[in-house]
Order: sequence, then structure tokens, then C-alpha cells
Amino acid sequence: MCLSHSAPKDPSSLANLKQVKSTHLHLDWTISFDNKNITGSVLLDLETLEDNVDKVILDSSYLAIRRVSLNNQDLKYTLSERDPSLGSALTIQLGEPIATSGTKFQLKIDYSTTEKCTAIQFLEPEQTVGKKQPYLFSQCQAIHARAFCPCQDSPAIKLTYSASVTSPLPVVMSALKTDDCAAANGLTTYKFEQRTSIPSYLIAIAAGNLVSREIGPRSSVWCEPEVLEQAAWEFDSTEDFIRTGEELLTPYEWGRYDLLVLPPSFPYGGMENPCLTFVTPTLLAGDKSAVDVVAHEIAHSWMGNLVTTRNWLNEGHTMFIERKIIGRLHGEAERQFSAIVGWKALKEDVALFGADSPATVLKPDLSSGTDPDDYFSSVPYGKAKDKLPYHSMPNVFLDSQYLSIEKGFNLLYYIEKVVGGGDIFEPFLKSYVEKFAGQSITTDQWKDYLYEYFEKTHGQSLVDKLNTIDWDTWINGRGMPPVDPEFDTTLAKQCYDLADRWDKARNSSDLSGFSPSDVKSFTAGQKIVFLERLTDCDPLPHALIKKMDELYQLTSIRNADIRFRWQNLCVMTSYETIYPEVVEFITEQGRMKFVRPLYRLLYEAKNGKQLAIDTFLNHKHFYHPIAASLIEKDLGLKQ
Repeated sequence: MCLSHSAPKDPSSLANLKQVKSTHLHLDWTISFDNKNITGSVLLDLETLEDNVDKVILDSSYLAIRRVSLNNQDLKYTLSERDPSLGSALTIQLGEPIATSGTKFQLKIDYSTTEKCTAIQFLEPEQTVGKKQPYLFSQCQAIHARAFCPCQDSPAIKLTYSASVTSPLPVVMSALKTDDCAAANGLTTYKFEQRTSIPSYLIAIAAGNLVSREIGPRSSVWCEPEVLEQAAWEFDSTEDFIRTGEELLTPYEWGRYDLLVLPPSFPYGGMENPCLTFVTPTLLAGDKSAVDVVAHEIAHSWMGNLVTTRNWLNEGHTMFIERKIIGRLHGEAERQFSAIVGWKALKEDVALFGADSPATVLKPDLSSGTDPDDYFSSVPYGKAKDKLPYHSMPNVFLDSQYLSIEKGFNLLYYIEKVVGGGDIFEPFLKSYVEKFAGQSITTDQWKDYLYEYFEKTHGQSLVDKLNTIDWDTWINGRGMPPVDPEFDTTLAKQCYDLADRWDKARNSSDLSGFSPSDVKSFTAGQKIVFLERLTDCDPLPHALIKKMDELYQLTSIRNADIRFRWQNLCVMTSYETIYPEVVEFITEQGRMKFVRPLYRLLYEAKNGKQLAIDTFLNHKHFYHPIAASLIEKDLGLKQ
């Protein structure tokens, strides 16, 4: 989407984007943990894009609207019947039409969120680490900002925002904190400003028993007191990621890059909210082996947050920059290895959906008003189970953008090879950010600038190379990319070879050829790939599982991704020795990527069914409501 009022209507927004645009919004909120809602108002700075605008239409979802006013004069408004995917249009009549395009005005809307709010989750104390205080966090991507604020909820609109939030517990937001002051009745008012324009889905808030510690010249980690020491140590290399991103692209614009470590029941992986990335506590591995994930969220500071686009342009560029950062910090072989892991996941996704599925298109068609959250979840769960073993199912039900991440990355990787390598392509990426910073753009705008840049800087010879790319198949075609990327398999081959050795040894009583040195030089990623390879084989005999653990000490590893894959491998074989470790893992954190597959595997394993059911019922209230509901279905406890 571009910012011009001549842009086509966003099919995921009900707002009249062609007639009026938002430039700033101010939130005046009070949080009630008792009532589990937010009450207050939003003050919207608007500008007309056409003459004679007589109404403003905003996106909303499950909001209780109390009053709409202009210059303190009440305005008439109506809420449309709710669309199941897009919410309710809030239509505000302006009384007298605004005659001239470019006229600026302010609307104030008094409202409160309701119990059906999809943007905010209230956690009970038992769902937190400290188990003493409640907690609140938001998740607005893709189109949930309309559920905590009536707004133009579209990536076509970029705006700044400010907020004044009154709460009994500390508050953080995706903005710079400017002040806090005591209010009445034990409440404190926290004030924030986001001075760089962002799309509405990046407005974010969290509140709870939060403390912080500086981990760099422009970074702090926020979390509950119980994990502060570990989190501060784990993420103390954050500045290296930011600095490397700046070397690749442009100076970091947001002032702060803080990390918020969510409570253990947080069901997702993370969210790139500007100034304050939300991350899962499962990244706290105790050995910094999982912190490279932060490189992805930092890359979003440029790709998505600064230059805003839809789907593959956001995620493909972000993954490309993430792997560039990894390559700079850990070597090109690590970048290639990460790309191989992604390619395997992409192949599994395509197999899951089917090569002819529209869900495998790089640039999906949302013109019918499909909810972006649901687009890639259109394959029925039963069908997905039939197509792939549960342990290897990609996380498509949790991350609807995964296909665009890897397919988009591979297009950019291929372009880089076509034009002659990183020395030629990387300057384009920097120029691209400089060109479109603060804007929201389309695939066509990106492609037009790609050609414009290379013709201007390298001449017709590079344009001729770009013309060899099958753009239509890459962007609009279904299934796998049309070109094999031919990544360097050096690091992956070591994993495959070791896994194949164990697979071939399944009928052997002589395991003397294996030793701890087999994995001594393996990175966390290599151990993950080694275990993934084994889960693709027939179940191993228990003697081999036991020996492997004796040699490689896999049960004691705290990296959540390694732990998850090792426990997968063991439970697939009904290796009951691992069951207590599985129960510990699935009850100390609630990330759906880990808990759902393990619950289901335990349920299907020998002597595991009742253990899975009892474990869930005893810890149901620990899990996020979304996670609990899905686990209940997985275990046959709810239809």
C-alpha cells in the first residue's frame, strides 16, 4: 500500500482511507486488572485527502464506544454489524462537510475495551513467573489494533503516537518513555511518545511486575524480577546486532532497542514492536545459544517498521538481513546453514498445504476481505496431520507468515546471485531503506525501484540480468521457488552424516564408533538439524537413545529448541525415561510451538495418554487461554 489517497482500498480495513488519513494518535488509558479492560479515549489527528469530506470511517472490533466529539461538540456515529474477520466499521458524521483537501482536524473518541478484545491478553498471577501479580500484554499484528483503539488499522497508514497510561503496575510501550508520576489510589501515570511513524499494528503495551536493567548503550531488558539476572546476561550482545544492522543499512532511528521477556505462559515466539521487542522466555537457554533470534527482530527495525509493506516484502527482507547479520558475526557458513534450515522448513510447509495451494503464493490475494491471521491457516488440522507427521509439522498455525519469510528470502538470495553477489546487492538494500523510510509501499514500487537503482548505478548490463528472473513465477506462482538455491552444505552435511550413522547402527550391538567428540564442535543449530534428521527416520531402539544421551548429554541441555527436538525423538519411541523431563518442560513454559506437539506425542506414546491428560488438567490455568483451548482439542478433551 502506498500513502497516496489514490491507492486502492486496503481489503483488510473498513476505513475510508481514500478520503482521510491519520497522522498522529494520543491514547489516554486507565488499566483495570480487576475488570480486565482498558478505559479512556483516543485523540486522532486527521487530514482530509479529498474535498467535501462529510464522514470518517474507522476500524473497530468489540469496543464499547461512549462518545465521539469534534472541538468538544458531540458527533453522531454508528457501528456497523460486525464482520467476522474485519470487525465493525465506526462511521462518524462530521456535521458540516470539510470543504478543502488537506484540512487538518481532531476527533476524540471515548471508549473501553471489552472481554472479547483480541488485542490484549490479561494473565492471572499463576501464569507469571512470580505468581503474585497479574500481567497484561498486547499483540496487534495483523489487524488487532482496532480491538484496543478505533483507528485506521491498515499498513497503508503510518502515524506517530503518544500515550498517557494510568496503572497499578509498571507499564512499557513500543515508544520512548517520557515521564511517570504518581496518581491517586496507588496508581501511576506513565507517558510515552513514538516519534517515528509506524503502522497501527506496531502499537504495543505491557504491564505487570516489571523491572529493567541496562544491557547496552541504547538497550535495556525488561522482565519480572525473578529472571532479571539471567535475561540481562543472555541478551548482553544486543548492541552487536544493532551495530551490524547499521553497517548493512542505515543508522538505527528509534532511539532505544529494549527487550521485554514475557512470562512463561506467553504462547508465541516474539514480536518486533519498535523500541520494545517482545520475546519468549524460551530464549533464555543459559548459554546464549538462542539469542541470534534477536537478529531477526532487530532487522525488522528497518524492514517492516521503518519501510512498511505487506507480507513477503516485510518478512523476506527481514530474514535476508537477519542472515546477513549472522554471517557478519559468525561467518558465511553459518548464514548458509541457517538458509538450509529455512529451505527445509519451506519444503515442509509446501508439502503441508499442497504445491497447488494459494497459501504457497509469495504475494497472497486478500482482496476478498480474508482475515490475514487466517489466510495461511486455511488447511484443516486433520488434513495437516494426514500429510505430515506431527513432530515435523511446521509452525504454520502459529506464524501465518512463515511461507513468505522463507520464499521471500530465497527470492532476494537469488537476486543477489544474479546481480553478482553481496558487494553489488547490499548497497541496493541500503538505498532501498533510504528511499522508502517512513513510507508504506507495494511490491510493484519495490520492483520498480530495484530496476531504477541498478540501471542508474550499473547500467543496462545489470538490467539485462534482472530480466532473466521469472518474476511472475516467483511472486505469483504456487509451490516451491522455481530455482534451487544451491546453498553451501558444509555445516549441514556433518549433521546429516552423524544422523545417518546412528540410523545405520540401529541393529548393531557395537556402538564403540560413537563418542562425545561427535558433537563437540556442533553449534546449537547443528544439534537441532541432527535431531531433526533422526526424527525423519524410523524410531530408534531404546538402547541407542540411551547411549546417545550418555555420550552427548542431550537431556541436560537447556536450549529450548534442542530440548524440544530431543524430547520429540525420545517420545516417538515411547522412551519412558524421558517422560518426567517432558512433563517438566511443558509445564514450565507455554510456547505453543513446543507444548502442543509434545502433549500430542505424549498422548500417543505407550503409557503416555493418561499422563498427558493429567498433566494438562493439573496445569490448565498456567497456559494462555488460546494455548489451553488448542491443547484440549489435541488431547480429545474438547471438540
